[in-house]
Amino acid sequence: MDDYVIEMLHITKTFPGIRANDDVTLQLKRGEIHALLGENGAGKSTLMSVLFGLYQPDSGEIRKDGKTVHIKDPNDANALHIGMVHQHFKLVDVFSVLDNIILGAETTKYGLLKKDEARRKVMELSQRYGLMVDPDALVEDISVGMQQRVEILKMLYRDNDILILDEPTAVLTPQEIDELMEIMRGFAREGKSILFITHKLNEIMAVSDRCSVLRKGKYIGTVETKDTTKEELSRMMVGRDVSFTVDKAPCKPGDTVLSVQGLTVPSKLHSNNAVKGVSFDVHAGEIVCLAGIEGNGQSDLVLALTGLEKASAGKIEFCGKDITHSPIRKRALAGMSHIPEDRHKHGLVLDYSLENNMSLQRYFEPEFESLGFIKQKKVHSYAEKLISEYDVRSAEGPYTIARAMSGGNQQKAIVGRELDRRTKLLVAVQPTRGLDVGAIESIHKEIIAARDAGTAVLLMSLELEEVMSLSDRILVMYEGEIVGEFDPQKVTVQELGLYMAGAARQDISAASDAAARGGIANA
Repeated sequence: MDDYVIEMLHITKTFPGIRANDDVTLQLKRGEIHALLGENGAGKSTLMSVLFGLYQPDSGEIRKDGKTVHIKDPNDANALHIGMVHQHFKLVDVFSVLDNIILGAETTKYGLLKKDEARRKVMELSQRYGLMVDPDALVEDISVGMQQRVEILKMLYRDNDILILDEPTAVLTPQEIDELMEIMRGFAREGKSILFITHKLNEIMAVSDRCSVLRKGKYIGTVETKDTTKEELSRMMVGRDVSFTVDKAPCKPGDTVLSVQGLTVPSKLHSNNAVKGVSFDVHAGEIVCLAGIEGNGQSDLVLALTGLEKASAGKIEFCGKDITHSPIRKRALAGMSHIPEDRHKHGLVLDYSLENNMSLQRYFEPEFESLGFIKQKKVHSYAEKLISEYDVRSAEGPYTIARAMSGGNQQKAIVGRELDRRTKLLVAVQPTRGLDVGAIESIHKEIIAARDAGTAVLLMSLELEEVMSLSDRILVMYEGEIVGEFDPQKVTVQELGLYMAGAARQDISAASDAAARGGIANA
């Protein structure tokens, strides 16, 4: 008889307008890594939220070690040694990293908080698992990748035996993903059981023992990972064959759309500059990718380009005009679209409806506004068009509150809104983060179509596979500087890795001269 540590039997969970889980059964063996796969909105996070006590099932039974349990809230889950790393971070922005990790599990003596012991334990865990963090930094000041580390450390701090990881690698670099997978294997060897939600089939094949698939809230099946393939899993997930290669013609660069000259951006975390005298151009009809390990200035550079942060030196020219100190609205009206890294902080108003979020960049245009009043019917029909074109799934269609949507569908809403504007420059940061393979295939086609229509695309991605397949030029950033410029057709992942790690550096001025002459420097 199989040794199941957790059994979720015939779980059904319904929300207004949608049945998120429809008679789903999931069984987790002791000491296994069990992947949970499905399209955006398939019900994966809902099912795990039921197990963690965030939702109560309408029907069904949960057993732990063969005994029926009633998990009314996360405190009950923690008492049963069930921990969860959430897809959408459960962090207090104005608290420090240390305070967030220990929140709810504080060590006290005589009513006083003993932070020294907590700090020692957190630092030991961070060093042991390679999840280095600054315990005194405020969460609102650290990157998305660092926030993910905090979430993982929260779980490790509580010594849980059943670990739910909901899209834990969505914002991690390839190196960090490899480290996390090794950590997961170590957990399994220790007898811990892991439920691992991911859209990345390579990760499932590399680390999981078994994989269960959901589609539109229904249970499709469970397979032994060693006995299946990526193609079979993708068919189970989306119900059709999916192409894993990006099909694109050679780019035909046109006029310079974005010119960055000696840009310097201060760091919010320390006295050094996050971006140090960076210069590059992006032309119409090309995709230029900023590659690098998390925390090397790419995010700060993008925030300065889009007006969310101020540069301390240098110049930004957009279509020949200086926009270095222009407000965000002016940049958008001039023809700049932005798919942000943090969809909650910079991409959506979470308590607005989906239709109002879809029109955030356009509600003031004559098509949607008259005499100071918004034409709500126009906004509604425009949202319905984007929902259909980009397959955005939600319980109540355009009326759905953005906060209630799955992360992948939130991302598709942002991507649809920004791509539909057909602007001169698309700044796309992690555009496929949290998307399933079917949605990734679709978004890649849309970005290439925008490029072929003459849009300049500045892509920032931590997915090396996406970097290599989608970009026409690659700029590698290390410690705030561009250290290499490459043709993805001529460089290898291993060579890129050397530059990303700071082990190699080009003479960028020579590389830029070569690019101007029509060639791109190669390592």
